[in-house]
Amino acid sequence: MNELTTVPSTGDLIAGNVGLPALFAADPHTAERVLDFFTANIRNANTRQAYARAVAAFAAWCEARGLRDLRAVRPIHIATYIEALQAPADANQKPLAAPSVKQHLAALRMLFDWLVVGQIVPSNPATSVRGPKHSVKKGKTPVLGADEARQLLGSIDTTTPVGLRDRALIALMTYTFARVGAAVKMRIDDVFVQGRRTWARLHEKGGKLHDMPCHHTLDAYFEAYLASRADGPKAWLFPSAPGKSGQLSDEPMHPVDVWRMIRRRAQAAGIKTRIGCHTFRATGITEYLRNGGKLEVAQQMANHESARTTGLYDRRNDQVNLDEVERILI
Repeated sequence: MNELTTVPSTGDLIAGNVGLPALFAADPHTAERVLDFFTANIRNANTRQAYARAVAAFAAWCEARGLRDLRAVRPIHIATYIEALQAPADANQKPLAAPSVKQHLAALRMLFDWLVVGQIVPSNPATSVRGPKHSVKKGKTPVLGADEARQLLGSIDTTTPVGLRDRALIALMTYTFARVGAAVKMRIDDVFVQGRRTWARLHEKGGKLHDMPCHHTLDAYFEAYLASRADGPKAWLFPSAPGKSGQLSDEPMHPVDVWRMIRRRAQAAGIKTRIGCHTFRATGITEYLRNGGKLEVAQQMANHESARTTGLYDRRNDQVNLDEVERILI
């Protein structure tokens, strides 16, 4: 169902050339409405891909059971499918975690709501289906200590443009709590001076712009990095470096590129924690709170809608638990 993430032509819809599952390909009007859901209704690319995978999986499950009429889908089918995600009949298939199951259910609810509004189906069969209970008080994102973060940043060879880029990018995510998706969308002119201070303009989810003042360390890293760039203000701030050329391209880094870079840098620095892009967001928030910062201010800095979400990144208690474990003197 990769076609759901692209916009097909009207001719393809009429001719039936769009490779939709049988459940959604009964007629051109239904196919068009389903594709409209992913292309016109969902604007975030990551959400579109996640929901497309969820819907494709449900369609495959229905087809395997001979259910090819969209109007014949009932709550019992949705409920059975949700149960199958948590306890698959195939022993070789891993059960999905509760958050993933809830995401599948949310995708189906939104899609069927869209189809009800479009008069494709009379009612939403997913509305009455309850998802698994899931309560989280602490996030699972691996966090680095302040010494490990300094070790990682200090280990990067900054005699090359790529090294300067990587150090600036990691520092940006640490000191501004930036999401990797917001960082890779930045242009050079998104680093600017205001009130004698360097600021970073982050391109957050939903098209929101979020300005953050730069920590003095980040300011120094930006100054060194931008001094090595001869590009115009509209060039990508963090361009990719194809292959092992060591030269920056005209294209932006993809979040996957950033993840791979981070893993290489961590391995070279001797850091054994399996860190990822979100690690630096969690590390920055934890260290800010550890040094007397307020949760509500951290919420604003991280651009979270809820302080509860920010609290998931607070890992100060990890050190408390470690200290207590060391009291077991055997």
